[in-house]
Amino acid sequence: MDCGHDPNALQLMPKEPSFENALAFAGELIGIPGLPGEEREVASRLKEEMEALGLSDVHIDDTGNVIGIATGTGDAPPAMLNCHLDVVAEGDHSEWEVPPFSGEVRDGFLHGRGSMDIKGPLALQTYAAASMIGQAPGDVIVAHTVLEERGGLGMKRLLESGNVDPAVVIIGEATHGDVCIGHRGRAELEVVLTGLAGHASAPDRARNALDLLGDVLVAVRELGENQKADPVLGPASLIATTVDVLPESRNVIPDKVVLALDWRILPCDDDDSLLDRVRCSIKRQIPLLPEGLSYEVRMAKELQTTYTGIQEERSLFTPGFLMDSEHPVVTSAAGAVGRRRGEGEAVVRPWLFATDGGWSCGIHEIPTIGFAPGEEGFAHTNRERLNVEEAQWGYARYPHLVTAVQRAAAD
Repeated sequence: MDCGHDPNALQLMPKEPSFENALAFAGELIGIPGLPGEEREVASRLKEEMEALGLSDVHIDDTGNVIGIATGTGDAPPAMLNCHLDVVAEGDHSEWEVPPFSGEVRDGFLHGRGSMDIKGPLALQTYAAASMIGQAPGDVIVAHTVLEERGGLGMKRLLESGNVDPAVVIIGEATHGDVCIGHRGRAELEVVLTGLAGHASAPDRARNALDLLGDVLVAVRELGENQKADPVLGPASLIATTVDVLPESRNVIPDKVVLALDWRILPCDDDDSLLDRVRCSIKRQIPLLPEGLSYEVRMAKELQTTYTGIQEERSLFTPGFLMDSEHPVVTSAAGAVGRRRGEGEAVVRPWLFATDGGWSCGIHEIPTIGFAPGEEGFAHTNRERLNVEEAQWGYARYPHLVTAVQRAAAD
C-alpha cells in the first residue's frame, strides 16, 4: 500500500465556499479583461471555479454563458442567480487612482474595473450558491451571461433556449444592500436624413442633408419634454447623443446624416410605439419636406458576435420591468435581507440603470429582484470600487435571501 503524498490530492478537494475565498476570486477575475464579445478567458476561469466549488452540471453553452447548479433539497422550485461576464472599457489607465486590473484591496475597498459591476457580486453569488449545496429548499441555478453591456444577448438566448426554468431570478447588479424591483428600459433609435452629395463649391448642385437637422433636433427636444412617467420608475427620458455625417469631408456637402437617440423607456414601450412617436413629432415640425430631402426613423441595430462565434443582428433595445412591491417574492426578500445598519426590512426601490432583469421579468415574466453590495454611482467610472465590509454583509445575507424567495415561489 502506497502511503506517499499525492501532489494532486489538494487540487481534487472541493474549494471552501468562504467570503475570503470569494473576495480573492473576485480580485483574480478583475485581473482578466473581458469586453463584450471577449469574455472567453473570464468564462473559462469561472467554469474552473464552479467545478472546484462542487457545483453540478457546470458547462458553457453555445452563446458563452457559464452555468452550474447548487443542488437543493427538492422542497421548492429553482432560483437563478445571475451576473454578467463582460465589463465596459477601462479608458486611460493613468486616470485611475488604483490600476484598473489590479483587483487590489486598499483602504477597505476592492478596486478595479468590474469590482462592483460586476465581478465582485458575481464571485459572491457563485460562492453563496456553493455554500447552499444540499441545504437550499430548491436548486440554485448559477448562470452568468455574456454581452449584458450591449443589451443582454446572453440572457436573451439563455431564456429562449429553455435550458433553465427558474421560478425566480436574483440579479447581482449593485443595489447598495437594497432590494431592487425594476428599472426603465433603454432603446437606441436613429433618424437618418438623406439628400444629394456635392462639392462644397457648388451648393446649387446638391441637397444638403444637414438642412433637416435643426428641425429634427427641435422635434426630438419637444418629444423629450413630453414623456410619460411611472409613479415608481419615474419619467422616461429622450435625448439626442451623436451626429454622424457622410461623407466625412469638410469640402463635401453630405448626402447622409445619422442622428442617434438614447431613450430610457417605460416597461409598456415597444419598438413600434417609439418609432411612431418620433415620426409624429418630426412630422409636426416638418409638415412638408423640401425637394430632394427625406428622412427615416429606425431602431439602431448592431451585429453582435459572441466569443463562441454566435452572431445575431439585433436592435439595441433593453426591456424595462417593474415588480409589484407587494409581490410575495419582493416582501419575502426584503424581510430576509433586512438592513445593514439598523432594524427592519430592506428598502425596496428601482434601479436607475438597465439590467438583464428586463429579459427575465419584462419579457419572460419570471419574478425578478436585484440584490448586491455596491454603490451605483461607481459603475462605469475610473473610481470603481466595492466596499469589503458591505460585500461581506451581502454575502452572509444571500442564503437567507435565496431560501426566502424559493419558499415564496413554492407557496
